[in-house]
Amino acid sequence: MGSTLTRHRYAQGNSVRAPSPAPSGTPLGPPVILGVACGAGAALFWAAGFVAARHGIAVGFSPADIAFHRFVWAGLLCLPLAARAGLSDLAGVGWVRGVALTLLGGPPLALFSYAGFLFVPLAHGGVIQPSCAALGGLVLASLVLGEKLAIQRAVGGAIIVAGLVVIGAEALATIGTHGLIGDLSFVTAGLMFAVFGTLLRLWRIAPTRAVVVTSVVSLLELPIQWLVFGFERMIELGLIENLIQVAMQGIFAGAGATYLFTRSVVLLGAGRAAVFPSLVPGFTLLIGFLVLGEVPSLAQLAGLVTVLIGFRLVVKA
Repeated sequence: MGSTLTRHRYAQGNSVRAPSPAPSGTPLGPPVILGVACGAGAALFWAAGFVAARHGIAVGFSPADIAFHRFVWAGLLCLPLAARAGLSDLAGVGWVRGVALTLLGGPPLALFSYAGFLFVPLAHGGVIQPSCAALGGLVLASLVLGEKLAIQRAVGGAIIVAGLVVIGAEALATIGTHGLIGDLSFVTAGLMFAVFGTLLRLWRIAPTRAVVVTSVVSLLELPIQWLVFGFERMIELGLIENLIQVAMQGIFAGAGATYLFTRSVVLLGAGRAAVFPSLVPGFTLLIGFLVLGEVPSLAQLAGLVTVLIGFRLVVKA
């Protein structure tokens, strides 16, 4: 989104409204190519965030440490924007809504997301969390927003559940009951994000504005980290490891992915852009293999393929 357009929409407090998508027969042009690149880039950034979190847990960061890097630095950068728009009503969102959004899409969600990697490998988080976010969003859109649940979407949701069952059964068989704890942590994070997304639509809050609001409210994590968890472990792990988390969580998986996805919605329309989050599981497994050397099991791959089939039905309906 161009900077002038972004400032105008931010000042007005309006949600981002995508133009009607071009007919399916429209020739492939620069806007479409750019929209596809932005959507794929957003999925790539989200996937890279999962991989970086898995790496961070493996080298010794706690989930709270990674959540700190995910939100506090972004909060400091977003604070001037929120102040310019008005802190008294939290940039037009309101403090009650802002706190609610932060509880659902801020540090608590991040803690559940990162804690899952204490128990299960990368493939579980990279597939389960996005799948539960999509599945939960599908149900909430019908129950809360009153959207009609098409039969094809219902079938797609059922297939996603089947894929998640395959992955959960694999965790139980190969890791043990504590593997289910990790999977349930990802399920919780996914459902929290589904509620978060539903509230954004219900309250008509643009994703870019939500990033600013949740990041600013998340600055409360700074004194909590200092008093409860401390900074000793982060200091011991060195500058490079901390900068990796700052870049991957706070910049790419956070504001960067949100900006790119919003841009894809503007260029392609919401319907076409909805397909890009379905790329996250595949990208996560690919990056995890290339960067961390984690090879998914056959059961994990079977679950992934099943989930992707369900994703496809959900977004095509």
